[in-house]
Amino acid sequence: MGANAQTSVPLFVANQVLTASQQNLSAATGVPVFATTVTRDAAFGGSNKALAEGQLCYIEASNVVQYYDGAAWATVGPASSSGLVCVKAETAFTATTSVTADGVFTSAYTNYLVMYSATGTGTHDVTMQLRTGGVTAATAYSYEVFLATGATLTGARSSSQTSFLVTSGIRNGLKTSLSFNVFGPQIAASTQLYSNAIDYSGSDPTLPTLYNVTGIHSTATAYDGIIISTAGNATGYYAIYGYAKTV
Repeated sequence: MGANAQTSVPLFVANQVLTASQQNLSAATGVPVFATTVTRDAAFGGSNKALAEGQLCYIEASNVVQYYDGAAWATVGPASSSGLVCVKAETAFTATTSVTADGVFTSAYTNYLVMYSATGTGTHDVTMQLRTGGVTAATAYSYEVFLATGATLTGARSSSQTSFLVTSGIRNGLKTSLSFNVFGPQIAASTQLYSNAIDYSGSDPTLPTLYNVTGIHSTATAYDGIIISTAGNATGYYAIYGYAKTV
């Protein structure tokens, strides 16, 4: 409990002499400070509280300022941190075979989410490689592929590849969207990947298929970036987010 934290809210009567400690407490914070919402409610009278709309308080446990809106306590700020934090703003690309994002993986986050959507000319796979210091790692990628087309399920495994396969292909003129999680790229250990993608049966836009990939890059290196590549030109956008470590 901080030096300014209160466990009661004093009520003064006419002609009462205020003590120095009471005045100092008010001057130090401007609003009453409580360790938790439990001590706040108890200090204001518990279930029998009679609060005026606009009453302020500060809660040490969550480091927030609150106000009473006439019916309940509401938070002024700071805003709660987001579970996903954008580390690479949504970025558009046009008629290119690769997009590179360096310096996006840091120790601030352990795991990351990549969103990617594109259309292209021809039919070609989408792959991903890890990078560090601007240098691309081109060995030690292994992955398992799962494809669902109608009622047909197929799977395949590839080892010791030059990149991760994140979806089987961008189809000519069709929008392909995918998201993939990258687990622990900034840790000097193996990096894992899990991808979900919308694929198509041939060139028919009404026949989407499900494409999942799990992968392991077995080199024990801490990486700070990625490159997403296609064999042919693609046009679309991508963004990268870090998963918050705390609430």
